[in-house]
Amino acid sequence: MKKIRIIDFNLLIFLILCLFIGEASAATTGKILPKDNNTSFVEVDGAGGATVSSIDVKTKKKDKKPRRSKGKGKVNFDTFQQYFEKAMNFYNKKAWLSAARIFEELYPLSIGTPLGDTVLFLFADSYFQNRDYQMAAFHFREYVRRYPGTERTEQAALNAVRSMYYSSPEYHLDQFITLMAIDEVNLFIQNYPYSKFIEDCNEILDNLREKLAKKEMEMVRMYYKTSNFEAAQIMARNFLKTYSYSKHAPEVLFILIRNNFDFARKSVEHRKYYRFKAAIEAFETLQAQYPESSFVADAKKIADEATNQIKKLDERKK
Repeated sequence: MKKIRIIDFNLLIFLILCLFIGEASAATTGKILPKDNNTSFVEVDGAGGATVSSIDVKTKKKDKKPRRSKGKGKVNFDTFQQYFEKAMNFYNKKAWLSAARIFEELYPLSIGTPLGDTVLFLFADSYFQNRDYQMAAFHFREYVRRYPGTERTEQAALNAVRSMYYSSPEYHLDQFITLMAIDEVNLFIQNYPYSKFIEDCNEILDNLREKLAKKEMEMVRMYYKTSNFEAAQIMARNFLKTYSYSKHAPEVLFILIRNNFDFARKSVEHRKYYRFKAAIEAFETLQAQYPESSFVADAKKIADEATNQIKKLDERKK
């Protein structure tokens, strides 16, 4: 029995050693396998013999695309002149958007060089010619700020004015850009009081102000049509203070006359007198300031009726 136990114990140790040796062998074999496409493997026959053979393992090779050189196809200092000529070619052919795209890449590289002001001016002008006026205004103003003393500075300032003018929306829309355009015109007149473009700027200024006046007039008309008499009265008076020069001023005065007359008719007794009188005063202003206006004849009829209403009120007091 003791011999059998000793044999079993020795067998157990042998099996453990075989297990560790096998794992070590497998690990070693994995490290030394060749890295080419021929992989060796072991075949075990029925008799327990082992033979070594090899098979070809076919792996797909990924097609590697050739790497582009970092500078190729991009604007940099080495390709600057080449792309500048390309941009000028687009510009001269009136391909404004294509020119603008290249000038945009050239501009950061051109700052501080003799071509800096040329690139920026043509960049802005490409947008201007392409009718992208907001972008044009931004870059023309940038030109004036960065290059205040060149031969193109005054032209750039004028183009900024024109760009803002063309960006101004229809009168019934929000007029924030119109107000900015007016500021831009006033700035040009202040900086270049003897410019040959002063008359053009004054014309632009008149058109912009007239647009604001028309918007205000439409508001006066709306308040009157909706019988909001007090608001119409306030708006009309403010209009006449701000836009007395406007071609719409006679019409606003006529609306004010009608508004005051209708307001008086719908008022309580003790307020009618003053509101009929306000209608007559508005007519006198229209007749004095715009005697040739087509609104004078109809306004006189309203004023005469207001006078009759005042007489009736005076008779009631007696």
